[in-house]
Amino acid sequence: MVTALFTHASSLDHETPPGHPERVARYEAVMQALDADRFDALDRREAAVGDRAEILRCHPEDYIAGIEAAIPAKGLRSLDPDTHVSAGSLEPALRGVGGICAAVDAVLAGEVGNAFVAMRPPGHHAETARSMGFCLFGNAAIAAKRALDHHGLARVAVLDFDVHHGNGTQDLLWDEPRAFFASSHQMPLYPGTGDASETGASGNVMNVPLAPGSGGAEMRRAWGDVILPAVRSFAPELIIISAGFDADAADPLAQLEWTTEDFAWVTRAICETAAQVAGGRVVSTLEGGYDLQALAAGVAAHVDGLMEFSQ
Repeated sequence: MVTALFTHASSLDHETPPGHPERVARYEAVMQALDADRFDALDRREAAVGDRAEILRCHPEDYIAGIEAAIPAKGLRSLDPDTHVSAGSLEPALRGVGGICAAVDAVLAGEVGNAFVAMRPPGHHAETARSMGFCLFGNAAIAAKRALDHHGLARVAVLDFDVHHGNGTQDLLWDEPRAFFASSHQMPLYPGTGDASETGASGNVMNVPLAPGSGGAEMRRAWGDVILPAVRSFAPELIIISAGFDADAADPLAQLEWTTEDFAWVTRAICETAAQVAGGRVVSTLEGGYDLQALAAGVAAHVDGLMEFSQ
């Protein structure tokens, strides 16, 4: 078994204003990192355009139509102070959906051991009917719903270690008892959600806020002592990871102090949990990470971990 990499060069066509942290150079840094010789064994696949029906699992038709209508013929358009689209933004957003749905299909079919989807824009801030935080469609939640509704799984977990709370994923899965959403994130920080008291309609949400300035020791306690034991109790048949790399100490948008080895540790810990309860089935999707060097190193460590457990 191997690790699959789903991606597409249309990620280069999603442009944002000069100086914006979610920029084309992020995709370039990720792809350069994954071009190293040790990643030759990756099963590299093109992320196809996602079907509208997949997006409709989480977002209403009028929201999708609104995103389509907002795409400018040229130049840029702002959806909110943080979230912008260009003429080339719709295709990579749709391929982000298509890529993660295909990754779910491939992992559940046993074609590959696990998968990483390297696409931008990211997705975990997109709520049911609101784009925000650089995100248009809730890729991780859409993938969870595909696994549940199309493949008939009984339980899926979505685990988010981005430094910002995945408010969109939480919103999209709040009322879904078959999905368990867990997140560690800095608090206080954008978007202002993710308090430990937010537990979902059926106790299916777990938030573990981390204090600014905290580092790997605090993260390992959060995941090792709190989140992953809860995941094992839930016993998902598939784990989806929202993999953000902006908790790195070098990231300009937050104040956690993680290192590259911390991303390697949390990846291995999640994969070990998946091996125990989910037959090793893991699908990961790129979220944040805005220092290019830290992003590249974090992604490389993450994919190294996935490859280790896909053997």
